[in-house]
Amino acid sequence: MKAIRRFTVRPVLPDPLRPLSDLARNLRWSWHAETRDLFQSVCPEGWAGSGGDPVRLLGSVRPARLAELAGDRRFLRRLTAVADDLDDYLTGDRWYQEQADGLPGAVAYFSPEFGITAALPQYSGGLGILAGDHLKAASDLGVPLIGVGLLYRHGYFRQTLSRDGWQQEHYPVLDPNELPLTQLKEADGTPAQVSLALPGGKALRARIWLAQVGRVPLLLLDSDVEENELGERGVTDRLYGGGSEHRLLQEMLLGIGGVRAVRTYCRLTGHPEPEVFHTNEGHAGFLGLERIAELCAGGLDFDSALEAVRGGTVFTTHTPVPAGIDRFDRELVGRHFGPDAELPGIDVQRILALGMETYPGGEPNLFNMAVMGLRLAQRANGVSLLHGQVSRSMFAGLWPGFDPEEVPITSVTNGVHAPTWVAPEVLRLGARQVGAQRTEDALSVGGSERWDSVADIPDQEIWELRRTLREQLVLEVRERLRVSWRQRGAGNAELGWIDGVLDPDVLTIGFARRVPSYKRLTLMLRDRDRLMELLLHPEHPVQLVVAGKAHPADDGGKRLVQELVRFADDPRVRHRIVFLPDYGMAMAQKLYPGCDVWLNNPLRPLEACGTSGMKAALNGCLNLSVLDGWWDEWFQPDFGWAIPTADGAGTDPDRRDDIEAAALYDLLEQRVAPRFYERGRAGLPDRWIEMVRQTLSLLGPKVLAGRMVREYVDRLYVPAAQAHRALTPDTASELAAWKARVRAAWSGVSVDHVETTATSATAELGTSVGLRVRVALGSLTPDDVEVQAVSGRVDAEDRITDATVVPLKPTGTPDLEGRLLYEGPLSLDRTGPYGYTVRILPTHRLLASAAELGLLAVPSEEVGEAAGMVLR
Repeated sequence: MKAIRRFTVRPVLPDPLRPLSDLARNLRWSWHAETRDLFQSVCPEGWAGSGGDPVRLLGSVRPARLAELAGDRRFLRRLTAVADDLDDYLTGDRWYQEQADGLPGAVAYFSPEFGITAALPQYSGGLGILAGDHLKAASDLGVPLIGVGLLYRHGYFRQTLSRDGWQQEHYPVLDPNELPLTQLKEADGTPAQVSLALPGGKALRARIWLAQVGRVPLLLLDSDVEENELGERGVTDRLYGGGSEHRLLQEMLLGIGGVRAVRTYCRLTGHPEPEVFHTNEGHAGFLGLERIAELCAGGLDFDSALEAVRGGTVFTTHTPVPAGIDRFDRELVGRHFGPDAELPGIDVQRILALGMETYPGGEPNLFNMAVMGLRLAQRANGVSLLHGQVSRSMFAGLWPGFDPEEVPITSVTNGVHAPTWVAPEVLRLGARQVGAQRTEDALSVGGSERWDSVADIPDQEIWELRRTLREQLVLEVRERLRVSWRQRGAGNAELGWIDGVLDPDVLTIGFARRVPSYKRLTLMLRDRDRLMELLLHPEHPVQLVVAGKAHPADDGGKRLVQELVRFADDPRVRHRIVFLPDYGMAMAQKLYPGCDVWLNNPLRPLEACGTSGMKAALNGCLNLSVLDGWWDEWFQPDFGWAIPTADGAGTDPDRRDDIEAAALYDLLEQRVAPRFYERGRAGLPDRWIEMVRQTLSLLGPKVLAGRMVREYVDRLYVPAAQAHRALTPDTASELAAWKARVRAAWSGVSVDHVETTATSATAELGTSVGLRVRVALGSLTPDDVEVQAVSGRVDAEDRITDATVVPLKPTGTPDLEGRLLYEGPLSLDRTGPYGYTVRILPTHRLLASAAELGLLAVPSEEVGEAAGMVLR
């Protein structure tokens, strides 16, 4: 019989055990081994059955067992120690509190998904895991972050396979009362809510749930409330589900509702109001509109409010392809704003203008969430050096006339939260080597360029650790594979072969990620005979553990999964290659440490960062990857291998896959596998162990989320907070008026004449020539602009590369035609073909970048030819 109503019955803990409730409700347990060990000791069988979730565990423990623990002095001493440690963690000063004054009092961090723990399944892939690691690292560092997201009642889907290997999706219903969450309540005890106005006089209401991530509160909005109509209740049903309007409503709730939730939380708790708003991808971009509306309600005009909001906003883009960005039909967006819907005080056309692709190559009828994010943020970044370059080129149309290198999008390379992803065995080895506290500091805060103490760990210990982790993975794989085959309809009598799947002494390669086509799940199958030879090699065999989910609507991705599953089902190789369904955090935490090599073979440069290889590296796993994302930035032959790319313009996709697959096979056959099996005098693979050591000591400090968050603080949060403070209503109005005046007058700005003191087309290194430039400024003044000389080596088409920019100074008074003379020296500091140009840019003390307005004036072709070329 099916229940007609469901309740969550919470346990009543004896007084001595009350701290267990606080420990269970703070998600720090998900990365704090001592807390997890404590909960496991409450009931080992229950801990395994709960999937390592303390809330579920406490709901299943028998009252007799709780009474027994309440009288167990040894357990109570452990409980007191762990509870005191959490209190110290939450209240003590950390890295952020030790920095100089001027840091933001609070930062609001918005993301459509958060991967904190498998017990709170609110993530689909790398974006959510990155957001979770960002929150955890901020907590470890003491950064006063407030996380903001949505609570999806079905989370992301669970994946199983049919008998013939086709992906099947299942959407379990999540009850917030059974999750490590508490409901935010008003002072009178009623649930706190936010509300959005919808067309036709309807409303979208949402409750606010609180997940405590160490020191960081994470606010999750849930539209499944009785006051909503059925359609509105389903807005937060699934992560990345539904059609365009469904997604638009999710993103309005995340952005606009999220700001309102932050205001509610700060009002109820006394938490400082955020000075900086950070949007992780474009999904939360509407947060800027809500903040503009707040300021307009306080008396500011739209343009002034826009400048004030931009100053305190940071936008991070994660996609290197336009297809990865949410874009909506402009009529759909227009219908949800204005007098009959949300933000009635703002002209709908002003809202639409923020997201329209009004640049060459754009589609003017589409509203682009990333474009809006960039227009609403004074600071933006990609997530690796290479991705920063790709992003500057992809969005260059927003800053016409500027070379991509000058587009104001920087990069902060992603990192991963080591305490979450490093295996307990690796942590214990580090603690034995340098002490528990130093190990914790090294993994969470980072800061050292090298972890030199790794050099002192004996080779034997490293190799024994690697084998232990590999053996644990083998057992985990067999267990998961047996479950998967049962789900596929196999009986126990058919599954005896699973006991021989994988070998703890064979080189183990991992590949696990989402399955969009660009990640090339099946590149390894390009030459199946050759792959089979590698798997079954008599002296240097390899084994592969593969996992990944295709998006429910991506049949192409599902076909890739099926292709790989069918190959792995072949009785000739199924002991050497496995596909594990339902890839998620719990599986990943076993997979990364147990692999010897982490494989990544995307189409370069379509991997924005690719943090899975970082998690593997922190466990001593070597990377074998295309030079894309973070690997392009930090690869060294000391600790991994680079798969060559065939990305020439004349190479068709099939040919490219053939070439790169062949290169992968060659690397595995000729370099990777032989080194793993090569033995030195002591019977150990000395050269392999040295690569593991170099991976830990050289890569370790770089791939930390602690390093990433410290970079965000120093390079983005602090400047954004300073801009937020500087842009008071008066100064924001001043800046908006200045921008309007400059834009209106820019057609009158020109470079009219350029001359140098150079007498020939050659000169000697180290000399300098004088530069004289006559400019027309129209109605602008010299205080409104900067005239610059831009010089550097030139290519065959006279394009300046590696440019040096030098401001020129105005001299004298305007001539009879109102033109001004600017002068300055041009230092010839490089040999070879050398060139220069001049340009005029707007300048103002409150601009974050000279390119911010997208305006510049350069010499006309005639003026340029008359000026000549230096050192040509």
